[in-house]
Amino acid sequence: MATFISVPLKKSSEVDLVKPLSKFVTATYPAGEEQAEYIRSVEELNKLRKNALGRPLDKHESSLEILLRYYDQLCAVEPKFPFSENQLCLTFTWKDAFDKGSLFGGSVKLALASLGYEKTCVLFNGAALASQIASEQNLDSDEGLKAAAKYYQLASGAFGHIKDTVLSALNREPTMDVSPETVGTLSLIMLAQAQEVFFLKATSDKMKDAIIAKLANQTADFYGDAFKQCQYKENLPKYFYFQEVLPVLAAKHCIMQANAELHQSLLAKQKKRFGEEIARLQHATELVKTVASRYDEYVSVKDLSDKISRALTAAKKDNDFIYHDRVPEVKDLEHIGKAALVKATAITPPLSAKFTDLFEKMVPMAVQQSMSVYSQRKAETVNRLVGTMREATNLCNGVLASLNLPAALEDLSGDSIPQSIVEKARAIVQQGGLQSIEQLIRDLPELLTRNREILDESLKMLSDEESTDSELRSKFSQRWNRTPSGDLYKPLRAEGGNFRSVLDKAVQADQVVKERYNTHCEMIALLCKPEAELTAAIPSANPVKTLQGSEVVSVLRSQLARLEEVKKERERLEAEIKGVTFDMSSSFLTALAQDGAINEEALSMSQLDQSYGSYSQRVQASLRSQEELLGKVQTSHQEFSKLKQSNSEANDREEVLKKLASAHDSYVEITSNLKEGTKFYNDLTEILLKFQNKCSDIVFARKTERDELLKDLQQSIAREPSAPSFNVPAYQTNPAPTAADPTPAPRTVFPQQPQVKAQPPQRPPPPAFTPQAASAPDNQPQPGNPPPMAPPSQAQGPPYPTYQGYPGYAYQMPMGYNPYAAYGQYNMPPAMQPNMQPYVPYQQAPAPGQGGFPGGPPTQQHPYPYQQQPQHPPHQPYYPQQ
Repeated sequence: MATFISVPLKKSSEVDLVKPLSKFVTATYPAGEEQAEYIRSVEELNKLRKNALGRPLDKHESSLEILLRYYDQLCAVEPKFPFSENQLCLTFTWKDAFDKGSLFGGSVKLALASLGYEKTCVLFNGAALASQIASEQNLDSDEGLKAAAKYYQLASGAFGHIKDTVLSALNREPTMDVSPETVGTLSLIMLAQAQEVFFLKATSDKMKDAIIAKLANQTADFYGDAFKQCQYKENLPKYFYFQEVLPVLAAKHCIMQANAELHQSLLAKQKKRFGEEIARLQHATELVKTVASRYDEYVSVKDLSDKISRALTAAKKDNDFIYHDRVPEVKDLEHIGKAALVKATAITPPLSAKFTDLFEKMVPMAVQQSMSVYSQRKAETVNRLVGTMREATNLCNGVLASLNLPAALEDLSGDSIPQSIVEKARAIVQQGGLQSIEQLIRDLPELLTRNREILDESLKMLSDEESTDSELRSKFSQRWNRTPSGDLYKPLRAEGGNFRSVLDKAVQADQVVKERYNTHCEMIALLCKPEAELTAAIPSANPVKTLQGSEVVSVLRSQLARLEEVKKERERLEAEIKGVTFDMSSSFLTALAQDGAINEEALSMSQLDQSYGSYSQRVQASLRSQEELLGKVQTSHQEFSKLKQSNSEANDREEVLKKLASAHDSYVEITSNLKEGTKFYNDLTEILLKFQNKCSDIVFARKTERDELLKDLQQSIAREPSAPSFNVPAYQTNPAPTAADPTPAPRTVFPQQPQVKAQPPQRPPPPAFTPQAASAPDNQPQPGNPPPMAPPSQAQGPPYPTYQGYPGYAYQMPMGYNPYAAYGQYNMPPAMQPNMQPYVPYQQAPAPGQGGFPGGPPTQQHPYPYQQQPQHPPHQPYYPQQ
């Protein structure tokens, strides 16, 4: 009956997915089997893209399967990688499916660093290929009809899905082929064709005429919707594709209405309503005549016309000789019902039956980000508990050092080194003494400098690229239509600023540690000396042997022992707190699957309270126990001091012993601080290297995008005319003909050069007519219009009959559709000019003052009549727009 409409595929440029995705995997996941597996999956994804987009696809289900499998993989991988312009930047370039480019090369294309754009274009190709596969089906078999209906509904659903999601998936205006207006129109066309396939199936199965009539009427409705959407969208007629589709939609609307009337007439005949049968057959005849007279080059309706004609002849004969039933007006006929058996396929991945997630074990980015924040919260909780205990221990050591305990209890002889001081000196020597601390202090500036250089180099890369982008933007102005680098790099610069602030705070912390070392380095050096030198450096005092058996000494020793036990318990508690582990990824995955989002704060705080609540209580109990014991120790020490013999030598000795004890504690703390600082700088180096790689990747991606955009700009500038148009001087024109010669109709404004082949005459302007005249039947004269001067040369019918789905709405159809009318004859490609036939306009009365065609120019008319632009009516949808 009619050819089915299919959609061309978009073309994409090659993209290397392996390098950027592998770098992300290497930087994010530790080396091992998991990392190697993800890198293999990245290579498989790259191969899948090449199979889906890197070669021509056959119009076969296997090719569609490859496209859909790649689309499913994109949907699965999107939440697992940070695809964006300022993170994992991958630029995808696609050409407009309907734009065929210009003579000098370069069709409309768009390059975006957006995975949503890639998904949209791949789904468009899936819908387009489904429409092509459906149009290739053999509609004479049940299998072909079922397959065609399936693929048309899939195409309709895919185009509809793009219409609903394209603007949110892209951060820029899309090309016209994937704009909501275009894909919305294509979705309606595909749905109409799917309904037509069901009509053909019902017809071949010889179902009841009432059902077939309803199916045909619904099909006409769908085609009418598609025609209206296609006709009244300003941007769609710019595509030559839609200029070809428009008459097919109009023709099919008429044909399906005619089929509905035909089968409804058979139902009327069964009910012995012979007048209604004739009225419906007459209406169907008018419809097929309209199609045959205007769209014969697109659609053949000869078989349908003959069938209706035979049925109408037989019905009239029977009614004239037998029934004599009154034939009602078409407007008085009962409305034909509608039956929609098609529905756009919902796009819910996976669409492919063979889909397997290449990154099944990789958790989504939302879970990764939540895990990162959870890790920070966990680290803060652990640091808070451990820090509280360490502060309490330092406070305890400070109080005991200020009281010269336990050295004062061990120094009752007055001349030997207390055992606690000996043990502390031995511990410092075992840890490396002054040399280890000084080496750690010397290493810090080098580590700091390395981190600063990495950070400065990273930010310099951004600044250099931003400067280049600004220069090109000022040079090309509006043509440089990509996201400004300054806007794009704001998150990276903020991240770099945070790193710089962290380094500044680290420098301040290093200075505090150095000052503390300088304060205690003399006493630390004394503790590192041999025992004999240490003994000589400590002043001696009179013996206080009378206190050795005192009860106060025993009480003090007991209290100090209990304090040591509290400190050891804290060490065990710190190890337990650091050893707590809990896998939050399962909780986050469950929340993401159930709610589609993760409330990280609520889930994390709940788990942290559950994991560390008991430890927090134990830490507080330890603090209370220490506070109580320190109070008792201070009271006992006061009694002990009263019993001791007071003299200057004893005071000097006790002061030195206090400094030695404090120096040991400071040595331990300074060493710990320096080691933590070294670890901090080394860890920060790894983080800054990842930041540098991120900056390098985005700068490289921007450079690639910049080079592509410059190439396109160069091509577009080369296609622009180098000088404005000009008029040829009068003296260069051909000499005027003599009076004896007839004046020929001018063929062109410019003179024909000898080497240029003569061109056929340019068509005259189309006749002017009002929109009302276009939508009224030809056999009814219109007020205000001159009467026809000649009978029409072709069968006349309503220019576009109404259908019952849109009561009162009349579609206006082209009077003489010409898909090349957008070109003037002399603007047409040279290869098409020799085959052009003279234009014969629709037969209608010429406008006043306009001469007939062919013939010479009328009198008192511009010497070059073909330079005058025809005056079109306000709405002329069927003459293609210039």
